[in-house]
Amino acid sequence: MTEQTANRRVVTNIALSLDGHYAGPDNPLDMSWVMPYAHTDVARDHLTALCEPATTALLGRVNAEGFLGFWPTVIDMEGADPRDVGFAEWLVEADKVVLSSTLDQAPWERTTIVDKPTAEAITDLRATEGGDILVLASASVIKALLAADEVDRLALTIFPLFLGGGPRLFDDGLPAGKWELVSQTAGEHGTMSVVYDRIR
Repeated sequence: MTEQTANRRVVTNIALSLDGHYAGPDNPLDMSWVMPYAHTDVARDHLTALCEPATTALLGRVNAEGFLGFWPTVIDMEGADPRDVGFAEWLVEADKVVLSSTLDQAPWERTTIVDKPTAEAITDLRATEGGDILVLASASVIKALLAADEVDRLALTIFPLFLGGGPRLFDDGLPAGKWELVSQTAGEHGTMSVVYDRIR
């Protein structure tokens, strides 16, 4: 059972290429480059550890449509890895907040649509009870939270390939600050997961 707190931790998670991109140069929605590495023990254990203390998933609209269209189908998928099933069950049961100015109502259960700036939405969520607020691979949301210095834990999976271009997670002009490495795991195919906590 996740302990509920009034001062909730904001945890962001995203996959990056070795040259620092979260998407390739031609199609930002094409995540095929991730798939050979997403099924490694490192990636699966990383995601499992992040969702265990979390009670809320925060997503942008595009990622919400992708995640919530796919993951619930994994629960009854024959031969699915138990860690994938566990994450899928967590995602279904978690409170979900989707940041969108275009959706009027949520087509998913336990989901709230919020149409306001990301930093304001996080301030509201921090004031409620619950465990970690886990931001799942929504680059635009994570970038806004980094710019507002609202990320408490930064989790990355780094995959050993160059995309050669495309959008980057870390833009110039982010608030200066120090981070502490709290975990690092390397595994098959050269995949690495790292987790940093913001030092305040």
